[in-house]
Amino acid sequence: MFRLSKYCLFVGICLLAAGCYHERKDADNVFRYNEATGIASLDPAFAKNQSIMWAVHQLYGTLVEVDSALHLVPSLATRWAVSPDRRTYTFTLRSDVYFHDDPCFPGGQGRRMTAHDAVYSFSRIIAERTASPGAWIFQDKVDSLRPFVAVNDTTFELHLRQPYQPVIGILSMQYCSIVPREAVEKYGADFRRHPVGTGPFRFVAWEEGQALILQRHGRYHERDAAGKALPYLEGIRVSFYDSKATEFLLFRQGKLDFLNDIDASFKDEVLSRKGTLRKEWEGRVQLITHPYLNTEYLGLLVDTTNALLKASPTRQRLVRQAINWAFDRRKLVLYLRNSLGIPAESGFVPAGLPSFSAEEVKGYSYDPAKARALLKEAGFEGRPLPPIKLQTIPVYAEIGNYIARQLGEVGIPVQVDVVQKSLLLDLTANSKTLFFRGSWIADYPDAENYLSVFYSKNPAPPNYTRYNSPEFDAVFERALAETNDSLRYRLYREADRIMLRDAPIVPLWYDMAVRLVQPGIRNFPANALNLLELRRTVLNREQGIRNRE
Repeated sequence: MFRLSKYCLFVGICLLAAGCYHERKDADNVFRYNEATGIASLDPAFAKNQSIMWAVHQLYGTLVEVDSALHLVPSLATRWAVSPDRRTYTFTLRSDVYFHDDPCFPGGQGRRMTAHDAVYSFSRIIAERTASPGAWIFQDKVDSLRPFVAVNDTTFELHLRQPYQPVIGILSMQYCSIVPREAVEKYGADFRRHPVGTGPFRFVAWEEGQALILQRHGRYHERDAAGKALPYLEGIRVSFYDSKATEFLLFRQGKLDFLNDIDASFKDEVLSRKGTLRKEWEGRVQLITHPYLNTEYLGLLVDTTNALLKASPTRQRLVRQAINWAFDRRKLVLYLRNSLGIPAESGFVPAGLPSFSAEEVKGYSYDPAKARALLKEAGFEGRPLPPIKLQTIPVYAEIGNYIARQLGEVGIPVQVDVVQKSLLLDLTANSKTLFFRGSWIADYPDAENYLSVFYSKNPAPPNYTRYNSPEFDAVFERALAETNDSLRYRLYREADRIMLRDAPIVPLWYDMAVRLVQPGIRNFPANALNLLELRRTVLNREQGIRNRE
């Protein structure tokens, strides 16, 4: 009771401090969502997971962004041009973009953003003292002497070492948000909890573990087709209840505006096996589903110099292939995912990307006879395989057990070991687990982002399996230098086929973004990157109340 009262007092103070919540209609125009995993930082240099990226997307802007059709379009930049040698990208920036008002600026008034801010922001990402987990995005890609140049206030140049076609996609990542030097220097290490950007919402207050309050940026540069200033919302309130049961209850009571994904314990209550709303939920909520650039998979360590592989049957490619043929992905998605997802019977590159082709990249389906034949060819006819430990996290335990049962039926004994997410991340990053659950969410809409997971020159992350194939590397490097999209996609598909043949992973399903949304909410689109997009969102609380009644 005390914790709840303290929370309410905090939120009340924050709303009054924002100066726009005095009237009920303003309070009703505040979008509310829960972040069960918490938010580690509001500094875009550390935007390494979804909870941070969602908040950063509200607070900051990038030179380019991804639209609903996965096209890269101008944002803080109005246009860009590429030099004939494809090593210099020249961006023309908007001249009407202002940072949020903040004490770090003279008189507390946010100044105009310039190309010098882009130079500072990108240089900060790769600076060792920043220790940004996003430093890899420019590693070995940008010119070592003059990577970022401000020609004048509205002209910015990016210089590459060699042609690298996916670079525009990289600039759309939240890591590449534009920050002001004044704020970083004033707040130092505390910049993580005192953000200053150019985004549609500005920071008001953050009590970690309780609530984050954002307010509409009064000088935000974007307008709708009728000339009305964006965003339409007055603010955003993020709560941090770590219980999914509490989150679900608050949503049912109308105290949260949407749920991202549906916890496994509630899926069958809300959704049919076909992935539609059950009858008792129809009209009470909106179900929004959309292809999501996320591949769920099982990884297999393939570094034969590692002691873990010395006596493991997964050392053999034939055994890894047998694992891929030995279980039914379609039933997994139907019964354990309520049809929310696409069985991954193609490659690692998911459905939704322009280079995806189920016809040209044939993966693995359910064929237990073929799995048994491969085990026989690998020398395991008449003798059992030693048990293989599959390490996964609690939320995927049921899926791990399903796969283990089916693998056991063809003679591959699997022991499911459930560990906490932080431990599994440590084990995979340090090559201390042989067989593990993983997922790869797109940072930008290009297959290069997926295939880089298997590039031998990459460490872990992203190359958690330590896959090393000169044949794969050669095709992948050719794809990176190819400027013709059709030819580049063909090379991506070839690289995906090579990797599948060697089977360092077991693709499970291509994901879908799933949202339960209150009925009074409009202009709240799901997208393939599953970003939280609120610039044009409109609330109608009264309609939501009527529908619940």
